[in-house]
Amino acid sequence: MDRKKVTIPELQNIKAKGEKITMLTAYDYPMAKIMDEAGIDMILVGDSLGMVVLGYESTLPVTMDEMIHHTKAAKRGTKSAFLVGDMPFMSYQASIEDAVCNAGRFMKEGGCDAVKLEGGAEVIKQAKAIFDAGIPVVGHLGLTPQSATKLGGFKVQGKDAEAAKRIIDDALKLQEAGCFSIILECIPDKLAKMITEKVTVPTIGIGAGPDCDGQVLVTHDMVGLFDRFVPKFAKQYVKLSDQMGGAFREYIAEVKKGEFPTQKHSFVMKQEELEKV
Repeated sequence: MDRKKVTIPELQNIKAKGEKITMLTAYDYPMAKIMDEAGIDMILVGDSLGMVVLGYESTLPVTMDEMIHHTKAAKRGTKSAFLVGDMPFMSYQASIEDAVCNAGRFMKEGGCDAVKLEGGAEVIKQAKAIFDAGIPVVGHLGLTPQSATKLGGFKVQGKDAEAAKRIIDDALKLQEAGCFSIILECIPDKLAKMITEKVTVPTIGIGAGPDCDGQVLVTHDMVGLFDRFVPKFAKQYVKLSDQMGGAFREYIAEVKKGEFPTQKHSFVMKQEELEKV
C-alpha cells in the first residue's frame, strides 16, 4: 500500500512523539525511487553531488542549474518522502534577492518541498526572506562544507564553550527566522543533545551523535560508492563498488571470450523469412 506524503506537521509530530526521522541523499531517479519505496522520511538532493556524482574536489563548483537538474530527476522517483533541495555555494550568500529567487527556482523548476541553506547568524535574513516568500527552509549548522576553508577544513565544530554557545544561539535564531528543521553536522554529541532539547523544530544529525531527532547520511558513503574517504560518522552498510567492479570485470571477460551474449540473450528470425533476405 502506498504511503501518504510526508509533511512538515508530520515531521514535527515525529519529534513530539520521541521517534526518529530518517533522511538520505539522492541525486537521480533510481536512487530516490529505491529509498522512497524503502520508507525513508526525507530525501536531500545535496550539493555533495558535486563530489560523489560529478567528481569535483569540493562542493563549491556546483551550480544552481546542476542542482535543479538532479532535483528534477530525484523528484520523479519520489512519491511519499519529503524532498529537500540544497542551495549551492553563492546561490544565497550574496543577497536576499538572490536567495529568494534561487529558492523559488528550486520549488518551481526542481519540484522540491523545501530548500536547505548553510550558516547561522550570517544567513538569518536570507532564511527569513525565503520563509516569508512561502518556501519552507531547513537550516544547517556546525560543519558547513561550503565554508570549510573559513572553518579551517573539515573539522568538528563547537568543541569549546564559546563556539558551542554560538551554535546554540544560531539554532534559536534559525528557528525564529522560520526554519522548520535544522541539520547539525560534526558537532559533539552532548552539544547536539542540548540544541535538540532547546529548539522546538526537529534536528537532523550527521556526525552529531544519537540524540538528534533524526539522522542523515550521504548515500554514496553508506553504500560504498565513494572511494576517496569514508567519514568517521558514516556507517558503511554495503560495499557496492566492490560488487559492481566484480560484475563489470565478469562482463568484460565474457564478452572477450565470446561467452556473452548467448542464444538466450538474442532475437530469433524465422528460417523461412531468413531465406527471403
